[in-house]
Amino acid sequence: MSFRLAAYAVCIEDGRVLLAHYVKPNGERHWTLPGGKVEHGEDPFDTVIREVAEETGCDGVVERLLGVDSRVIPAAVARAGIEHQNVGIFYRVRITGGQLRPEPNGETAESVWTSFSDVEFLRRSSLVDVGLALAQTLPATGHADPVPVGGLIQH
Repeated sequence: MSFRLAAYAVCIEDGRVLLAHYVKPNGERHWTLPGGKVEHGEDPFDTVIREVAEETGCDGVVERLLGVDSRVIPAAVARAGIEHQNVGIFYRVRITGGQLRPEPNGETAESVWTSFSDVEFLRRSSLVDVGLALAQTLPATGHADPVPVGGLIQH
């Protein structure tokens, strides 16, 4: 089983959430939250701010920890073809400056502010639903309930 620790930004403003249009190496696309892998020796708090800047072109500040999601992705749908565990740390992040742009030499084709009502119609990572649920419910335990995968929602 492979393992990844990642930090994700839930940026909410005026009934909209900031989403990144991720392009997989095979050309498939889906929407996700800005964020990514925690590098060796890096604090996840720093990771989320770095990833927001890299993927969106914007500066941000962490407002609060929202929670943690741990999921095992079956080998049949995992990128490397082996079972994979992803542990995601979700932060509420406020955008303070910068300008939206594609990620230079990266996998994010664009980032856009999307109304909550439009999210349900997008092909998206389950991370989007987890992040929005954490932001809306603020569970005292910080534990994210599982999000069913299927239809427009994928791992």
